[in-house]
Amino acid sequence: MDFGRVVTAMVTPFDDQLQVNWDLVEPLVNYLIEEQQSDSLVICGTTGESPTLTEEEKLKLIEASVRYAKGRCKIIAGTGSNDTAHTIHFSQKVEKLGVDALLVVAPYYNRPSQAGLYQHYKAVAESVNAPIVLYNVQGRTGVNIDADTTIRLSKIPNIVATKDCANMDQLTRILNGVNADFSVYSGEDSNTLPAIAIGCRGIVSVASHVIGKEMQSMIKYYVEGNIQQAAELHRKLHPIFTGVFCAPSPAPIKHALALKGIQTGGVRLPLVQVSEQEGQLIQSLFE
Repeated sequence: MDFGRVVTAMVTPFDDQLQVNWDLVEPLVNYLIEEQQSDSLVICGTTGESPTLTEEEKLKLIEASVRYAKGRCKIIAGTGSNDTAHTIHFSQKVEKLGVDALLVVAPYYNRPSQAGLYQHYKAVAESVNAPIVLYNVQGRTGVNIDADTTIRLSKIPNIVATKDCANMDQLTRILNGVNADFSVYSGEDSNTLPAIAIGCRGIVSVASHVIGKEMQSMIKYYVEGNIQQAAELHRKLHPIFTGVFCAPSPAPIKHALALKGIQTGGVRLPLVQVSEQEGQLIQSLFE
């Protein structure tokens, strides 16, 4: 399944009391689709502060995002947890909301083996009809979905893509082993162009909240053969790719959005807003 080139992992907008600001969800969805040219949106992923959202909040956010997107982009909903039974329970609920796919993170903290990872994803896939996108982010979960495991999982009919934050070697091994209809996405903004160059479909991005148009242009330059222009734009954007991670995400990108007049509120504990120094760094990226 094709989710496009630039997939934005959408932040969750909060009010002053750090409750979901439901009035800001539709404007944010519209902004990401219309102004930043997102091909797909991930709702309730890590960037959406999924660890601190209640199940009720998640369901309401996902339903609202599907309704507001109106088919203009694909909606991928984060449904993974470190409990297979709960992941199945929640994925079945979310599937009924009309999403295009489910993003299922590798089970965190309990650190399963590769055999355990395979059986976890197999059980989830068999419990739903919706397409599933694997999500490998060892820095957050404590476990890596090895390339061989991803390749093996890609043979399950409704496991259609992966978002992998591993290095280029692992991405290359995955690309060498999966069929052409299995989409591989990098989860590291700074690897967008290198990942495209080795054959990845695109990027699941945080920076695209503020430079999505530019990222689309960079990719377009590359696929049309304008390699030098693509490389120049990559180098220009690189400080932003890294700068929006100067503090635990999504605090920096929420600050960057505020600088552009897009209000999405603060972050829930245990995350905190950026410091004054970090805020100045973020501001300097856009001057």
